[in-house]
Amino acid sequence: MKAVEISSYGAPEVLRLAERPDPVAGAGEVLLRVAASGVNRPDVLQRTGNYPVPPGASDIPGLEVAGEIVGGDARAMAAAGFKAGDRVCALVAGGGYAQLCVAPVGQCLPVPRGLSDVEAASLPETFFTVWSNVFDRGRLQPGEALLVQGGSSGIGVTAIQMAKALGATVIVTAGSDDKCQACLALGADHAINYKTADFAAEAKRLTGGAGPDVILDMVAGGYVAREVECLAEDGRLVIIAVQGGAKSEFNAGLVLRRRLTVTGSTLRPRPVAFKAAIAAALREKVWPLIEAGAIKPVIHGTFAAADAAQAHALMESNQHIGKIVLTW
Repeated sequence: MKAVEISSYGAPEVLRLAERPDPVAGAGEVLLRVAASGVNRPDVLQRTGNYPVPPGASDIPGLEVAGEIVGGDARAMAAAGFKAGDRVCALVAGGGYAQLCVAPVGQCLPVPRGLSDVEAASLPETFFTVWSNVFDRGRLQPGEALLVQGGSSGIGVTAIQMAKALGATVIVTAGSDDKCQACLALGADHAINYKTADFAAEAKRLTGGAGPDVILDMVAGGYVAREVECLAEDGRLVIIAVQGGAKSEFNAGLVLRRRLTVTGSTLRPRPVAFKAAIAAALREKVWPLIEAGAIKPVIHGTFAAADAAQAHALMESNQHIGKIVLTW
C-alpha cells in the first residue's frame, strides 16, 4: 500500500509518500480501505518528535479515517453490526495516513447518512475528544456555560455545535474578528478576540459575573491562572493540550474556596474499551444530531495524500477554520 511516512523529525517537508506492507487485522479488528484521513494537531507533534507513538501503534501518522470495511474479525464485526462493504469512520492510534488501515471494531462508527467520506473522516478525533472531555470529564449540563479556547479549531467547531445541540450556552475565543464571526455563524453565543480583549474578564461579563461552568483549554501555560480566576463556583477546567506550555501557576486558594476541578486527559494512549464506550455514546446521542443536520462537519480544505506536507503547513499557520482532510 501507499502511506505517508515521517522520514525524519522536522518541518512538513519530512512527510513523504512511501510503499509500506499491507497491515493485517487481528482479533477484534477490521481492515479498512481508506478513502480519507483527518489531519490533527497530534500528527504535527508526532512529525516534530514531540508526541511518541504508543506501544504497538503504527509509526505512520493519522488518528482518524473513513472508508470501507474490506476484512477483519468477522465475529467481532457481526457483534457490532458491521460487515464487509460497510462505510465507516474510525478512531485509530496511528496508521491513518495510508490506503489501508486497521481499526478496533469498537472504535468504528457508521458514516452518518448523507455525509461524504471526507466529511466522515473529519469526525472521530474531535468528536471522541469533545465527548470524553466536555461531557464525561467536564460534566457539562444543559443550561450551563461552556468556554472553548480556540473556537475555530477542529476541536472548537465540534465543541460549539455539540454543546449548543445539547442545550449549553457557548462562549469561544479566537485570534481574529473573522474567526470570531465564523464561530458565531456555527452557533456560538459569544466570541472573544483574545488578541484585543481579556478573555477572562469578558467571560465573567458575558455570564453576568458568574463565570463559565466548564472551560475546554488547549493552551494551558499562562492561561490556567486566568481560567481558574474566571470559573463559576463548582466550575470544571479541562485541559486537553499544552500549546502555551506544560507548566502553570494558579491560585490554589480559589480552587478550594470555589470548589473548582482542574483536570485533563489525552485520548491516544487510552485502552480500546475506553474508546469503545465513547463510540457507543456518540452513536446513541450525537450521530442522530448529525443525521438531522443539527451538527455539521466543517471542512476547511482537502489535500491529496501526496500533498500531506501542504496540509501540515496549513495547520501550523493557524489560518484554518475547521478540519483539514487528506484524500486517497
